[in-house]
This record gives sequence, structure tokens and C-alpha cells, in this order.
Amino acid sequence: MQGIIDRHLTATVKRRLQNNPAVAILGPRQCGKTTLAGQIVKKIKQSVYLDLENPGDLAKLDDPLAFFSLHNDELVCLDEIQRAPELFSILRSIIDERSRNAQFLILGSAGRDLIRQSSESLAGRIAYLDLTPFLLSELEAAQKDDIRRLWLRGGFPRSYLAEDLDISFEWRQDFIRTFLERDVNMLGFRMPPARLGRLWKMCAHIHGSLLNASKLADSLGVSSHTIRSYVDLLEHTFMIRVLMPDTPNLKKRLVKSPKIYIRDSGILHALLDIRTHDDLLSHPIVGASFEGFAMENILAFAKNYEPSFYRTSAGAEIDLILRRGRRTLAFELKSSSVPRVSKGFWNALDDISPDEAYVVAPVKESYPMKGNVMVIPLQEIIANLQEE
Repeated sequence: MQGIIDRHLTATVKRRLQNNPAVAILGPRQCGKTTLAGQIVKKIKQSVYLDLENPGDLAKLDDPLAFFSLHNDELVCLDEIQRAPELFSILRSIIDERSRNAQFLILGSAGRDLIRQSSESLAGRIAYLDLTPFLLSELEAAQKDDIRRLWLRGGFPRSYLAEDLDISFEWRQDFIRTFLERDVNMLGFRMPPARLGRLWKMCAHIHGSLLNASKLADSLGVSSHTIRSYVDLLEHTFMIRVLMPDTPNLKKRLVKSPKIYIRDSGILHALLDIRTHDDLLSHPIVGASFEGFAMENILAFAKNYEPSFYRTSAGAEIDLILRRGRRTLAFELKSSSVPRVSKGFWNALDDISPDEAYVVAPVKESYPMKGNVMVIPLQEIIANLQEE
């Protein structure tokens, strides 16, 4: 296995700690939150780390006021905070009493909407940061082999860094099983693991397609409301992305249903039993798989942009739209090294008139396609977004 890979959020976490009493790093289990926090805490002499899934550490907070008073001048790192959401009301009073920055570094494996107490109790006192599994820009050399490896295995550290494909695939299978049988229950949800697992696999089969809750409900023999609750859970635990349609003020018949993606390409491939790159290239999902892979890498650096997709009933379509104020970027995401776009792409460009338009593909260098549309490598568009 390789050494520790520098995460793009490291400098941001340090900066936010200097300017906020509390910083929360949220992301899926096993994505590297603890490792990142450990690197930061290790360089701070006055700090203490608690893993709230460790009964011994959790017991230290039987009297939280006494514990925090004992470590009054230290940075306290609380890992897996969703195990003790009742702490947030206590943290608020402590933060206000101390009136200083860098008091708490909080790690959680659920989105802020599942940890509602933090948004209610720590409003104006906490900065939220989302950590993804490994991104292409975090690898030492974003060459062809890195893209192929990351795309196939996904970015979870133990999957990406595994010694061989079999170990990587087995780790992802175990991750899926553990999430369904343990993690969901620990978050306080009483959802049948087998049924949630079937829905997750069905989402993998429609990866990159429109979400039809009624159709999924019929297939699973449950209500549309139940499907929505399952989808919400998978979304708020960072397992899937629900991408909403773009809604510009146009006299067009726009598609109103969202699109659904499995956020980590390696988990997508495990759910579909895709083990090798040859399996992937021969699978019908290959185009949509690259679309989701490229999208996650782009959105990680699309600061303050609102993401969506564009599709009309007449067939005009663009995979990803980013809007920030009056600025609009359009992306078509293609797995081919010789990308071609449909008439619907050009029609969509005429509809929305973006400031910049790109076809992102595994090409060696960027080149103009037509008009102002550029074909561009994924690494280059990420670098462009990082510079903004």
C-alpha cells in the first residue's frame, strides 16, 4: 500500500479552525476523516481525540461538562458524532462560555440534515466541510493508469490502495454489507437491510438515469413514500447523489424528475458485480459510470456553484450545469477518448447559452470541438475550478 495521501481539505480545515469555534468534517464511513483529523490533531500540542464508537471513550462523556472542563484549553476531536447527537446542546454553552476558536473538531458519517441538533444548536458557531473518498487531484500523478484505477476501484482508501483487484472488490462488498447490517441501525433507522440493499442495487442499475419512485416502489412492493425515505437515507449518508433538474425561466417542457447516481464508482461497480476494467468496458453502464465518476470529481471543487442537469421533453440535454450568480458552466461527460455529442447537446446549449461549455473525456489534452465548446481532460477542468 502507498503512503498517506495528502487530502485537499487539509489546509481548509486548519484555516476554518483558526476562524471558527467548531469545525465539522462530514463524509461516508471509511473515506479518511479520522486519518485527516489525526494528522491535524497530531500537530496541535494541546488536543484530545475521542472515538464515540469506542465504549471507553464514550464513557468519558458520561459527565460531558466535567470532561470538557478538564480539557478547557485543548482542541477536542469528537469522532462519529452521530452516536451522541445530544452533545450538541452542551457544546453550544461551552463554546459561548469560552469565546475562542479551535475548540472542537467534529467528525460525522451522516449529513448535517441527519444531525439536526448541530444546525439548531451550533448555528453561527460551526463550519461544515464535506470529505469525499479520494479524488483524482489528490493522487501524486493523475495519469491514465491513475484514472483507470480510481474509476474502477473508487476512492475509498482501503479499496483504492488494496494490493490487488480481488482484495479491493472484497473490501467493497464488506463495506456494503456492514453499511446495511450495522451502520443504518446505528443511525437510528429501522429499515430491513435486505430491502434497502435491493433498492441500492436497483439505484446502481439506473445510475445516471431519472429517478422514478413509483416504478421502484412497484418493483419492491412498497409505497412511493417508503422509496423516498430510503433514497433520503442513502443520500444523507453520502451513498447516492440526487441531481435536480435545471429550471431556467424558459418556455420549454422541462423534465422535472431528478437523476440518481451512486456517488463512489467503486461501490457502483461492486453493486453491479463489475470486477475488472474489461468487465467495466463491456458493461452497458460504462458511459454512465464515467459520467458519475467525473461529476463527483468536478463537484468537489465547484465552490458555491449550484449543480443540476438540463433535459427537455424534446431531447435537448446536458449532463451537468453549474450556476453561480449569473455565471453558468455546462458539461457533457463522455467515457470515450474520441468523444461525440448528440444534436440534443447543441440544442441545449442554444437554450441556456452558458458562459463556458465543455466535453469532459479521457483525452490527453484539450482541444476545440465546435464554436466555444472545448474537449478537456478531467484533470484540467478540476485544476481550472481549483484556481477560481
